[in-house]
Amino acid sequence: MPSYEYAGNLHVHTPYSDGAAYHTAIAEAARLVGLDFVVFTDHNLWLDGIDGYYGNDKQGYVLLLTGEEVHDRTRLPQCNHLLVYGAQQELAPYAYDLAALVRAAHDANALSFIAHPDDRAVAWQREPAIPWLDRYVSGFTGLEVWNYMSRFKDHLPSRSVALRHVFRPDDVIVGPSPRTLALWDELLSMGQRVVGIGGADAHGTTYTFGPVSHTIFPYDFLFSCVNTHILTKFPLRGDLQRDRALLYDALREGRAFIGYDVPGPTRGFRFSAQGQNTSAIMGEGIRLGHGITLQVLAPARARIKIICHGEVVAEDRNVENLTHVVSHEGAYRVEVWQSYHGIERAWILSNPIYVEPNPSRLRP
Repeated sequence: MPSYEYAGNLHVHTPYSDGAAYHTAIAEAARLVGLDFVVFTDHNLWLDGIDGYYGNDKQGYVLLLTGEEVHDRTRLPQCNHLLVYGAQQELAPYAYDLAALVRAAHDANALSFIAHPDDRAVAWQREPAIPWLDRYVSGFTGLEVWNYMSRFKDHLPSRSVALRHVFRPDDVIVGPSPRTLALWDELLSMGQRVVGIGGADAHGTTYTFGPVSHTIFPYDFLFSCVNTHILTKFPLRGDLQRDRALLYDALREGRAFIGYDVPGPTRGFRFSAQGQNTSAIMGEGIRLGHGITLQVLAPARARIKIICHGEVVAEDRNVENLTHVVSHEGAYRVEVWQSYHGIERAWILSNPIYVEPNPSRLRP
């Protein structure tokens, strides 16, 4: 089955909650950097009438979709933010309980992702941590494995350091939190199918440092950093209902990867599995059998790692492709690392291919 690749951002705020720009300006920023879609995720607010294509035939189009970042505002300290996509209705009434919220999203045929699960505080700024605390909850679609702004908070130990880094974020952004990657691997090793996504958590806020005012991470900059690439089975054609379903169905299945485009363009990455009369791509399952081979294709030479439940099972440097013959069942995902300005950085993170037990191999 052919696949069609679309890149977009899944975590964006507007002035309807705590963002700085409205939908049209954000859509223009996305179009200018070449994104195919943007999902708005204002806090505890779902807006009807926003979904649709922005642009024109000459300059191109961006598909705008409306989701929601839902959380219990009365719970202090804050925690358990959930990104909801495709509900097409308001789910904030269920914010009082994460398990109830996940069930409500499921009942609405929506996708649900735990946002910034390992978020940390910035004490000197009085910026609280907003992590995932109720870890007994299950049934969600996936995790926001790489939240750009949440990860940036990890590198702000003091005001003086922050002032330096906000003007040169590439000096410190090298990848998602190792804590979150370990959490993802832990859930996968338990047999859960957990889709990983990346997003900006874009707000476009302007801060003042003495005499200097600066927009911290404008939308167009963030849209050039961490995005989610979705692989659909059919091309988008400009039909809102159809195209929205195509994107969300592919995301639900995990036919997607996270790309950090600062070291270089990530479009074109592929991760697949082949066997005798069978094949699979990211997010899909394939039965364990003789000669099942994983294949990674990167857009440029880099260090490629194939990982199963936290263990590196295959790795090579300065290559564009890597293969691995599978001998055990499990969830196999890929990390591609690329050097940029003398620092090796996470460049591409795939969703897993699930190598499943083969009942015929278990018979005596």
